[in-house]
Amino acid sequence: MSANSADPTADLTVVLVKGGRTKIRYPATLLGDDGTRVVVRAPWAGSGTRDFGFVRFEPGDVFTEYYWRDRWYAVKEVRAADGSVKGWYCDITRPAVRTGTELVVEDLDLDLWRSADGGDVRRLDEDEFAASGLAGTDPEAAAAAVAALGELERLARAGGFGDLLA
Repeated sequence: MSANSADPTADLTVVLVKGGRTKIRYPATLLGDDGTRVVVRAPWAGSGTRDFGFVRFEPGDVFTEYYWRDRWYAVKEVRAADGSVKGWYCDITRPAVRTGTELVVEDLDLDLWRSADGGDVRRLDEDEFAASGLAGTDPEAAAAAVAALGELERLARAGGFGDLLA
């Protein structure tokens, strides 16, 4: 399959790259690929519980993840084991690349969280982004990342991601 193939397969491996290294690889079930957007579902891939203070990701959580080949972000709907929505975790990334059964995404450090009720919208890891040096090494990518964060924050504050994820 080419990087832009719309032919679905049952399973993919999501590969998250950060700083030129693979940060995590995890299996996911392909729900759809229309040639522009790839949608997968996967259980929480971390080991144990990760408490951010504003949300906990834990065993049993299920992520429905939306990746684009033409946008600089990924949106992940997070559900608890009982099916209730915890919220949406958004990664600022380079556009996703699918090759065969791998979906590769380069994390650019910026993130956004929107709680299920919309009462908590917060930017995350802006210090990591600044420390990454991307603004100096790839100013166009840095500008695209900052613009993507702004776009996601506007959507999150204006009622959520319903239209984007439909």
